[in-house]
Amino acid sequence: MTKTSQTPLLDTVKFPADLRALQSTQLRQLADELRAETIAAVSVTGGHLGAGLGVVELTTAIHYVFNTPDDRLIWDVGHQCYPHKILTGRRDRIRTLRTGGGLSGFTKRTESEYDPFGAAHSSTSISAALGFAVANKIAGKPGKAIAVIGDGSMSAGMAYEAMNNAQAAGNRLVVILNDNDMSIAPPVGGLSAYLARLVSSSEYLGLRKIASKLTSKLSRRVHSAASRAEEYARGMAMGGTLFEELGFYYVGPIDGHNLDQLLPVLENVRDNAEGPVLIHVVTKKGHGYAPAEAAADKYHGVVKFDVITGKQDKGPGGGPPAYQNVFGETLAKIADTDPRIVAITAAMPSGTGVDKFAQAHPDRAFDVGIAEQHGVTFAAGLAAQGMRPFCAIYSTFLQRAYDQVVHDVAIQNLPVRFAIDRAGLVGADGSTHAGSFDITYLATLPNFVVMSPADEAELVHMTYTAALHDSGPIAFRYPRGNGTGVALPEVPQQLEIGKGRIVREGKTVAILSLGTRLAEAMKAADTLDAKGLSTTVADLRFAKPLDEDLIRRLMATHEVVLTVEEASVGGLGAHVLTLASDLGLTDAGLKIRTLRLPDKFQEHDNPQKQYDEAGLNAPQIVDAVLKALRHNSAGVEEAGVRA
Repeated sequence: MTKTSQTPLLDTVKFPADLRALQSTQLRQLADELRAETIAAVSVTGGHLGAGLGVVELTTAIHYVFNTPDDRLIWDVGHQCYPHKILTGRRDRIRTLRTGGGLSGFTKRTESEYDPFGAAHSSTSISAALGFAVANKIAGKPGKAIAVIGDGSMSAGMAYEAMNNAQAAGNRLVVILNDNDMSIAPPVGGLSAYLARLVSSSEYLGLRKIASKLTSKLSRRVHSAASRAEEYARGMAMGGTLFEELGFYYVGPIDGHNLDQLLPVLENVRDNAEGPVLIHVVTKKGHGYAPAEAAADKYHGVVKFDVITGKQDKGPGGGPPAYQNVFGETLAKIADTDPRIVAITAAMPSGTGVDKFAQAHPDRAFDVGIAEQHGVTFAAGLAAQGMRPFCAIYSTFLQRAYDQVVHDVAIQNLPVRFAIDRAGLVGADGSTHAGSFDITYLATLPNFVVMSPADEAELVHMTYTAALHDSGPIAFRYPRGNGTGVALPEVPQQLEIGKGRIVREGKTVAILSLGTRLAEAMKAADTLDAKGLSTTVADLRFAKPLDEDLIRRLMATHEVVLTVEEASVGGLGAHVLTLASDLGLTDAGLKIRTLRLPDKFQEHDNPQKQYDEAGLNAPQIVDAVLKALRHNSAGVEEAGVRA
């Protein structure tokens, strides 16, 4: 007996051209099937679900109305792009999302011509779309650029900077504001839908032009007043005055789940000359899937789950706490007795552990939205006024505020504390979210202290140390995920700045570890000892300032010195090499090797495999030592190699 397909209409659509061959009356069924397929796929792979479910109808309508890929569709952040991927030739691979060799969880230029611009950080879509639109305008080519940006992404100044320049694109630029979380619009009803369809229609725009011509025959003051009155009348009736002031023709709000409202408005915008246009669409995150609608986070990010019940496969309970929670809870305790401590996050309170701090000290916790630049300078102002601010920002997001870190914090030597989460490789999120560069971009700055804990107990000590460090900026970086299971200290210790520790004594090989590669360094030391190579392991704790006394001693007493870090070239290894060079320690033939992340953007994969590829697990550490000593894989010295 042949099994009946659950998605018969979707089965006929491989690319948007197939979608555009359907009747508009068939799109409701297609959208329902697309939602079911998205849920089914993410239940197998995990990933971002709620955002994608909220734009199923919008995705369907955009690809139906616009001529993608010639019309360029750009998704802000990209975590809502799974339905888009299904409709653009990637359905057969959709169950490989976020796995090694599989589809990215975000838009990616190398993956499809339907992904004209890669994105995994927010608020870039309007700027990029403006670039596409102006390029076509200059070249005289047809094609519009459509940016879909969520209301959360509108908290970043970059979106407004782009809109301020958008008039250069004219009607080639369409911005769709997907209002799903912040509820910045009044309730959507029949009247607002009618008004949106009316003001985007050719009839209305034609009358608008006629009226404009008539008033232009009058004085400039009357003409300007009439134009402004019309804009404000639409703004009062429908909202959007701010966007009108930035040069956009505002349409909306409309129900983003109602295809009867979406299609005519998108068609009007496609066909008319007015522009640039901003269409305000109201959607619900997690729409159409009851477990997501009922969840507080609307299933924003999920692991594998049961489609029927929505129950997520969380794995066994218990285990070590997550690093970000150790940070948040430690900071909250320290702040109990220190009223100067404040915590700042950029739209990631739970991801950074600041939610733990906020529960205990709500008046001293600040979520600045997707505004890392503002957050850092805000912290600098707090520090200048005698407070002890902690900026808790992912490594990859802190990159967005580098000028503020340099200019507003480092140059002025202000004691801003940077708690840098997601340091190192991050698995399924891939290169866009990997914290690869923070040691390099912070340790190069004068006045900075840069630390990295080897485990969660060390994170407690470093949080406390940072709180007491008032002489300048200080940063500590730690990875995504759970700790190692060590006991957390009852009483935190203030670490001496720039001092590491020896965790294992040896004579021949010295491994200088920074951060949570320490566990792999210890495994490597076991293997090397078994091969007859006595090994010292040092946890340096600090990338800046370096523990010069410790490093000098180890270099003077060991045949080979190896640095290990979860960071890019230019970090700890580079600083140790510079120190050795400055001190002339390399002149006598000392063997120094630096293990670090490779000079490339690593693709998403299982973290263990990523670190294997990077050469930062125990077997690769052992191999690097043996090669430095010219030993073979058995640890036996090769004949005739050494004098």
